[in-house]
Amino acid sequence: MPSMNELVRQHTALGDSDLEWLHLLVSEWQLLSDLSFADLVLWVPTSDGTRYVSIAQMRPNTGPTSYQDDMVGHLVPRGRRPMLDAALDEGRIVREGDPEWREEVPVRVESIPVRREGRVLGVIARNTNLLTVRTPSRLELTYLQSASDLAQMIAAGAFPFPDQQVDMDASPRVGDGLVRLDAEGIVQYASPNALSAFHRMGLAADLVGQHLGRTTAELAPTRGPVDEALAKVASGWAPREFEIEAHDGVIQFRAIPLKPKGTRIGSLVLLRDVTELRRRERELITKDATIREIHHRVKNNLQTVAALLRLQARRIESERGREALEEAVRRVGSIAIVHETLSQNLDERVEFDEIADRVLAMVAEIAPGKVTGRRTGRFGILDAEVATPLSMVLTEVLQNALEHGFSDGDTGTVEVSAVRGGTTREGRLLVTVQDDGVGLPEGFDPHRSGNLGLQIVRTLVEGELGGTFDMVPAPERGTQVVLDLPVRSQK
Repeated sequence: MPSMNELVRQHTALGDSDLEWLHLLVSEWQLLSDLSFADLVLWVPTSDGTRYVSIAQMRPNTGPTSYQDDMVGHLVPRGRRPMLDAALDEGRIVREGDPEWREEVPVRVESIPVRREGRVLGVIARNTNLLTVRTPSRLELTYLQSASDLAQMIAAGAFPFPDQQVDMDASPRVGDGLVRLDAEGIVQYASPNALSAFHRMGLAADLVGQHLGRTTAELAPTRGPVDEALAKVASGWAPREFEIEAHDGVIQFRAIPLKPKGTRIGSLVLLRDVTELRRRERELITKDATIREIHHRVKNNLQTVAALLRLQARRIESERGREALEEAVRRVGSIAIVHETLSQNLDERVEFDEIADRVLAMVAEIAPGKVTGRRTGRFGILDAEVATPLSMVLTEVLQNALEHGFSDGDTGTVEVSAVRGGTTREGRLLVTVQDDGVGLPEGFDPHRSGNLGLQIVRTLVEGELGGTFDMVPAPERGTQVVLDLPVRSQK
């Protein structure tokens, strides 16, 4: 299915600012659809004026649909639907005409012009399934009256509100709770869900007949000048979204001024009880903070262990013992680097390129002669359970390359290369560590070597990471270590 942008640019003469207005309308029109109990289809005239193209469609959450099929992308010749022509040419809401029959279902069709800065950009076809029509309740009458007011605002270019970008996934919906106010802010109608939300905030009486702004301000824990601002916002004087926490309840509000003829006649206030949602969010924030604090403390403890091992190494007279402790210091240090990075993140994932650079710099400190290290390619973002063992593997491989590939006075290079994914390697990470040192001894088998560092590499790569490890002579000179690891795709 083509996108709204593609349809507008392919078939119409609308500019970018007009397209942005239509996007803003489409982001808001679920409200109109739910209040109307009707499907909405947005039709825009083509560049030559001979046809209409449907660029967006919305089905109601409050009633049955009139369209089983998707209408987006359909082209209709001008003249086939006279109500579209009348709404576009005359710039008024058109309701004349008998119901249409679609698959033995009667459908009432209305046309609402979409106006911006005095120009009609297109027409909304509002289609109501009449099969389940019955005597409407007070709630349904309030919905329909509010829908009529919004439709008139759209036709006048007063809705949506250009200075307010609404996230409809996070904002209250019609079914969450609805309050209808008059021009003075007095409650004319409150849906059962809206009344339950106010009871959650501590209201013991009915809402109807009360001033919503003052009632809300009295329930809120704040006092003083804030009350006056809150009372005005809650009365629906301006389009606003806000939250109030009171009496162990958190209620989300959205105020929509109603100005069907240019003058404010009242307001529509949508509200939702988000108490449990906010409680879970706070628990997650607390959990994230705890996890980060744990990583921070682990990093500090590892650095303390490394410092103690370093002190102990200075006191050992045996050269081999001192080298063994210094290797242990670097192993502990590589793990500490990962925990330090995790302590700064909100999730258990890290950007491994920074870790690889720090490990390379740390190991390069032991390099004999003038050996330099560099990294090419990107490791990308890795899960913590991959990053920790991989940092140790990288430390061991680099340490092995520097210690056994070069002697004092040598010059050379150790390069770490990372290739993430690809068309034939989705979900894989290929790491290559190559030096231009003396190379491998004749008959050397990395899979049978008793060297502690290579034993650690084999265990971590094949056991923990589920990958493969190989050490072979480099194409020209030196040694090449190849790691092939499964990793989760980046997002």
